[in-house]
Amino acid sequence: MHKLIIQKPDTLGALASTLCVIHCLATPLIFITHTCSIGGYETSPSWWRNLDYIFLIISFLAVMRSVKNTSKSFMKSALWLSWGALFILLINEKILFVSLPEIMTYIAAFSLAALHIYNMKYCQCKTNKCCTYHG
Repeated sequence: MHKLIIQKPDTLGALASTLCVIHCLATPLIFITHTCSIGGYETSPSWWRNLDYIFLIISFLAVMRSVKNTSKSFMKSALWLSWGALFILLINEKILFVSLPEIMTYIAAFSLAALHIYNMKYCQCKTNKCCTYHG
């Protein structure tokens, strides 16, 4: 995992964001199936609920590394803003501070994945001189 974070942070970030969306989309289906099979029992396993935090940690590490290697300065802000939005939306979902549509979380996760893919395709340094991080 460490090697993936160092050498391919955008790949890891896009993968983590996409898996986060799949997790978010699958949760209602699992609840429905679980509710129908047990007759009203609507709890999910703690490991499933905590996947959000794992995705946030992995995507944080990927963003941190990606902003050090991008050749475009706007990507640094875009990646951090997208990750920050996803972080706030997921934490809000856990504590239910404000009722927000679920689609906002999907948009934030898809945006983060898209930014990683864009950064991977168009913003990679061709020489060591364009990046802020060398090594």
